[in-house]
Amino acid sequence: MSGQAATAVEAVFREERGRLLATLVRRFGDLDLAEEVTAEAIEVALVRWPVDGVPPNPGAWLATTARRKAVDRLRRDTAYAARLALLHAEAERSAPAPGTGDRSGLPDERLLLFFTCGHPALPPEDRVALSLRCLAGLSTPEVARAFLVPVATMAKRIVRAKKKIREARIPFRVPEPDELPERLAGVLQVIYSIFTEGYAASAGPDLQRPGLAGEAVRLARILCRLLPAEREVTGLLALMLLIHARRDARTGPGGRLVLLADQDRDRWDRPMIEEGLALVPAALSGGPPGPYGVQAAIAALHDEAADLTTTDWPQIVALYDVLFTLTPSPIVALNRAVAIGLCDGPQAGLTLLDDLADDPRLMSYHPYHVARADLLSRLGRTGEATAAYRHALTLAGTDPERAHLRHRISSLEG
Repeated sequence: MSGQAATAVEAVFREERGRLLATLVRRFGDLDLAEEVTAEAIEVALVRWPVDGVPPNPGAWLATTARRKAVDRLRRDTAYAARLALLHAEAERSAPAPGTGDRSGLPDERLLLFFTCGHPALPPEDRVALSLRCLAGLSTPEVARAFLVPVATMAKRIVRAKKKIREARIPFRVPEPDELPERLAGVLQVIYSIFTEGYAASAGPDLQRPGLAGEAVRLARILCRLLPAEREVTGLLALMLLIHARRDARTGPGGRLVLLADQDRDRWDRPMIEEGLALVPAALSGGPPGPYGVQAAIAALHDEAADLTTTDWPQIVALYDVLFTLTPSPIVALNRAVAIGLCDGPQAGLTLLDDLADDPRLMSYHPYHVARADLLSRLGRTGEATAAYRHALTLAGTDPERAHLRHRISSLEG
């Protein structure tokens, strides 16, 4: 196959796969069938395009090929057809009344996949797996590698999610306007979970997985184009852009961890930062702010600062105060305490961290112990700081984090 054809197939697969899947799901009401005929259409393209040339509209060519294959399969498989008839009957019952038009008012069928993959009836880990498989276009082995689980385990997880959709008759539709806030929050959580695992890997040899984080950014871009009026979608995209822009500076030679205070800010992706900064005002205007918009504003202050000492810590603390009223989670409380430690001094931050010591969720969260060790070290309480770093070392998931903690322990003991 020529390089041109291979490149075209890859580009179409990445950019059009979600739209093609959604179109087929809307028409045939079956995710398995849509995935199978999409894969078959790609296989045909890999054979035909090197001979016939890449068609002027590759996406339309793939869509036509996939639809024909779906129809052929249904003609041969009466059991499949009977199952689809039941699904279509269910869809008809939930369809808008004649003359009311599209109740969603939303412009792209990919929203069906976003809201189906993020449906609250699915367990959170299944939502993430299905989103990566269907929307990001990752293969099952790629999804398994992303979360460091065996391929068989991930395959079962994806099959389980599809079975739940089928057996619970979860409709392939965009939620009603009154359902949108609750359901959209789940979709955003899925995308941010994917990004978080890419930005700060939970385990393994690498600190971050930029490809996985990049897929989350791509999904957020799509969702932002589809729902431009939803401020929290804009806020999430801004937040991820402003954080992802630092990816190259977060590791040094050999993949070692580089703290924010020590990062070479010239290595930050300035065009990405400018894009994120431009989105923050829209995320914060037009009503009460949402959690992603507030977090984007915090990330913006970090990215605008020349270094750690010139960062506007009072403003960051004020934003964490707002964020804690919106999402009073222990992680937000931890980050707020760290910001106060940098704004008002290490003792102020340590007092707040010690107030959180009874929360079992933080006791198994190694950044809590790292933050506490850092503040203790700044106060000259070397023995306590060393003990806190050692405890963090038992909880850290990646090799670079463990290497960094060993270095900190060695420095204090030396």
